[in-house]
Amino acid sequence: MPTASTAFKVYPPRPESPPPLPEPAREDLRLEHVLAALADPLRLTIVRKLLLEAEEFDHPCGWFGIDRPKSSLTHHFRVLREAGVTRQRQYGLERRSHVRIDDLQERFPGLLDLVAAWHP
Repeated sequence: MPTASTAFKVYPPRPESPPPLPEPAREDLRLEHVLAALADPLRLTIVRKLLLEAEEFDHPCGWFGIDRPKSSLTHHFRVLREAGVTRQRQYGLERRSHVRIDDLQERFPGLLDLVAAWHP
């Protein structure tokens, strides 16, 4: 079980990575927005999977193996990005995501440990 000292694996972006889509700056992250985004079990599952199972810098929606309509997934990923939980980059027609680990650990110490410890 993760502890307060958990160090999540952070992959650096590749030099050819596109810039991130619009998101709040670290200092603008608000706990109520982050908690509201994480209140949905599907979004919590997405963040937990990224924290514990990430294999590279960022992942496309298909990597998560979630059987939901594309429009529904787009909504959930947008909510996470707009709350500042994830960062998304546009690769052609595909958006890929990763958790803003450093920003969230700095602003809300221990929060990601709770997410990692959560079991659906």
